[in-house]
Amino acid sequence: MLKVNIKAPTHHIEAQNGEIAKTVLMPGDPLRAKFIAETFLEDVVQVNAVRCMYAYTGTYKGKKVSVMASGIGAPTMGVHAWELYHLYDVENIIRVGTTGGIHPDLQIGDLVFAMGACYNTPYADQHKLAGTFSAIADYNLMRKGIDKAEEKNVKHMVGNVFSSDVFYPEYGREDNENWAKMSVLSVEMETAALYIVAARAGKKALSILTVSDHVMTGEKVSAEIRQKKFTDMMEIALEIAE
Repeated sequence: MLKVNIKAPTHHIEAQNGEIAKTVLMPGDPLRAKFIAETFLEDVVQVNAVRCMYAYTGTYKGKKVSVMASGIGAPTMGVHAWELYHLYDVENIIRVGTTGGIHPDLQIGDLVFAMGACYNTPYADQHKLAGTFSAIADYNLMRKGIDKAEEKNVKHMVGNVFSSDVFYPEYGREDNENWAKMSVLSVEMETAALYIVAARAGKKALSILTVSDHVMTGEKVSAEIRQKKFTDMMEIALEIAE
């Protein structure tokens, strides 16, 4: 693992050493982080508010767990995941985010386990690889998550997602149709960066996503529903926290 000399707190996280658990749930939305902490955790302490990327640490069924917002896109996910893995000794990051469905069988509220992430971000270019990196989840985390989804009888799909740096693509429908032809399930913005950072750090990562809209049909839900109602992915992530 890469060794660094920076000490916590950092430019982006004000928590002290020991205040963040080994497993961190990471939604994009700071208000979803707040909702998870207040709804599911006991003995909760807020440990970060820098740039409103709220982070909390508490316990879930006796396990110490943290939850922290990542913000939108690969750069902000990359910054926060990097600092958590390298400077706070975090071992597992589980993204609990929303995603736009492109597979015809996906409906609002369904879960997607991102086994891998296709991407259009240059985030991996910094590693000067003589080829294209495959951004994949940690198998053991993913297996546990799928088992929990099946145990809870939660509708889900497992496969590739597309992590895009562009939220409003110039040729959106055509682009999404092309990804759909390659059996990609949905589109979002952070998973590839998380998986790339985790791979370089030798740590574990998983994205459990809830379909909040379907980009092919135009169906979508409100911000409040995205923030508070997609609890299946939150509970599954908490159950598999190590």
